[in-house]
Amino acid sequence: MEKRTLGRSDLQVAPICLGTMTFGEQVGEADAHAILDHALDVGVDFWDTAEMYAVPAREATYGATEAILGRWLAAHPGKRDQVVLASKVAGPSRGMPWIRAGKGMTAQDIVASCEGSLRRLQTDYIDLYQIHWPERNVPAFGAMYFDPAQERTQTSILEQLQALDGLVKAGKVRHIGLSNETPYGVHEFVRLAEEHGLARVVSTQNPYCLTNRSYENALDETCFRLDVGLLAYSPLAFGALTGKYDETGIFSAEAPRGRLSLYEATQKQRWARESALAAARRYNALAREHGLTPTQLALAFVYHKWQVASTIIGVTTLGQLTEDLVVWQVRLGPEVLEAIDAIRLELRDPAI
Repeated sequence: MEKRTLGRSDLQVAPICLGTMTFGEQVGEADAHAILDHALDVGVDFWDTAEMYAVPAREATYGATEAILGRWLAAHPGKRDQVVLASKVAGPSRGMPWIRAGKGMTAQDIVASCEGSLRRLQTDYIDLYQIHWPERNVPAFGAMYFDPAQERTQTSILEQLQALDGLVKAGKVRHIGLSNETPYGVHEFVRLAEEHGLARVVSTQNPYCLTNRSYENALDETCFRLDVGLLAYSPLAFGALTGKYDETGIFSAEAPRGRLSLYEATQKQRWARESALAAARRYNALAREHGLTPTQLALAFVYHKWQVASTIIGVTTLGQLTEDLVVWQVRLGPEVLEAIDAIRLELRDPAI
């Protein structure tokens, strides 16, 4: 896999990124370290984490994922520079008071969160430091519509940028990025950075998969014209696009263990909507019709889209990592891509 330049930066990243939010919850430390070992051995040297991980977010596991990565880095002191390490500062509290008091995300919060991540990661710098979700009111995590009545901004984008720029100037962060952003947000972060001579965002990490292609509704044009890379997360829609829930659903006692059946079934968030699960079954059936596994169809679709700088894969076993990497060789033909677009035209983006 050839490396790709992330936005307007000197970061050369693998087109497949290892997401680690399962480490410390579904994946124990020994297994996590084995996955990290193998990932680096096969060239997946771009790793993504966040201060709020493991997932689902709980006070008992806050910071656990970063700590697991930190102990791996401490045990491999010569390999830090071989890894492109990304982490995130949590946005305003979404029912997680253990992250920080209050409902905002001040400049001081950003700096304090970065310092905490550096300690847990046992490193002097983070290659890519991202805002996990916007400080301002936006539709995200299953909310479909913008509601001005919910506005709650306490810290301007300029103030956030100034805090991030200070971390870059201090050498604690190499580059900055966004996550769960909108066209307006990406544009404002870039505009203000250029106007004030501050660090410029190089990426946004947003959901992108067969059941949620909302990124293609204007955000892709914004990022293309501003040279901001997409880090696509949840390419398998929390497992719905692997086909493993097609027969059992996620609510039955027979449902395979996985993020959807373990956590989302009770929360009923975007990935667990019946419309999203029904759409996943359609795509999974399409894969089988063309001699592919559902995982092959879903990952190959995201891996090779022009919009995607790197695809974040989350795994719980070495076997899953191997399976996901093998899919890099799979290319979808015009007939399959046309069929995918036909399903989207009918069902749109049910997991938005």
